[in-house]
Amino acid sequence: MSVLVASSQTIPEPQILPVSTPPPTIKFAPWRDVQQTEDSSEYVEEFPSPAVSPVAVNNVVPLRVFVPASADGPVPVVLILHYWGATDLRSERSLALELNRSGIGAAIMTLPYHLTRTPVGRKSGELALEPDPKRLAATMSQATLDARRAIDFLQTRPEFQKQPIGICGTSLGALVASLTYAVDDRITHATFVLGGVNLAHIIWSSSLVVRQRDILRRHGFTEDKLAEAIKSIEPLNYLANRKPGSSFVVGGQYDTVIPKVCTDELISALDSPKILWLDTGHYGGIFVQRKIMREVSKYFASEFGGKAFQPPKALYAPTIRLGGKIDTGNGFDLGVGLDLIKFDRLGNRFSTLFLTPRGVQLFIGQTISNGLSFGLVGSTHKAGIGLVWSTVL
Repeated sequence: MSVLVASSQTIPEPQILPVSTPPPTIKFAPWRDVQQTEDSSEYVEEFPSPAVSPVAVNNVVPLRVFVPASADGPVPVVLILHYWGATDLRSERSLALELNRSGIGAAIMTLPYHLTRTPVGRKSGELALEPDPKRLAATMSQATLDARRAIDFLQTRPEFQKQPIGICGTSLGALVASLTYAVDDRITHATFVLGGVNLAHIIWSSSLVVRQRDILRRHGFTEDKLAEAIKSIEPLNYLANRKPGSSFVVGGQYDTVIPKVCTDELISALDSPKILWLDTGHYGGIFVQRKIMREVSKYFASEFGGKAFQPPKALYAPTIRLGGKIDTGNGFDLGVGLDLIKFDRLGNRFSTLFLTPRGVQLFIGQTISNGLSFGLVGSTHKAGIGLVWSTVL
């Protein structure tokens, strides 16, 4: 099927290359010096994507490289991949500088159809998740081969050790990182932040791709048909065959963008990964972003140094809910809630303080289905029995 770019224009069929085959060797251009600070030296490299897409601007891959100022010889390096729809690289730069302060190099790669790889008239990332299995497979394979070529480049630089090599991805970047890690044994260490596997289930269940899922359904796809159509880019099909490595997974207990079950599948497919669960959904991690980046940096510093990394047992992040409630005492309200207490390990029984247009209300109840809870609602004036529908950030 063809995906419209505009009412009178379509993008031609993309090129799909096997992710398990290394990209052809090329001669890289010299990198450009961007800036020097007390912590790092920053450079920019650009190289042609191994997979040629129909959008010319998407076929040039920018790589922003950070070398620790303290380095007096080759250092380990981590390739960093950003989230879907990124409009800047602030959080990735923050991680890169954190790694530099630990004596580790870093390189941030722009994913297909994002930032400078975005065609005119489109938003960053808009074309990265099309409701078309061929385009999904092409974009994912291009991203993976781009990452493999980025590693090729890093291994040509005398500033970096050939081993160990790390990769870190967040959200979409974690999906790309899991596939790249699965097919490229040069990567010895990996961190996956709010990622997972079983891509068909992610697309069929994610709260973020409702439009794409509806279009796929209208074209006759089911989850099983989609899984068959994109099996060439499914990380689970490769992870079992890669040699053991070190990994660290950061997941959201209430994630509806990358469902928790898909993060659990990733954990099961890895070789004894380190695990850190946040009491949030997909977006709640922003409240503790610096702490997460610090733990990721600690992981690479410890494991690269030959020491076993121990993640914290908990990393407090507030559980924030958006939703509505209706009850016999106060009627219907929309509100923002902050969970006060969780009465069980899974958080299915909880209390939340809701801020609504009619004031603060307390809900104590039990989850009865995805997003729907039943319990008691009270305010300073009235109390009653009610239902709350909410999604956790």
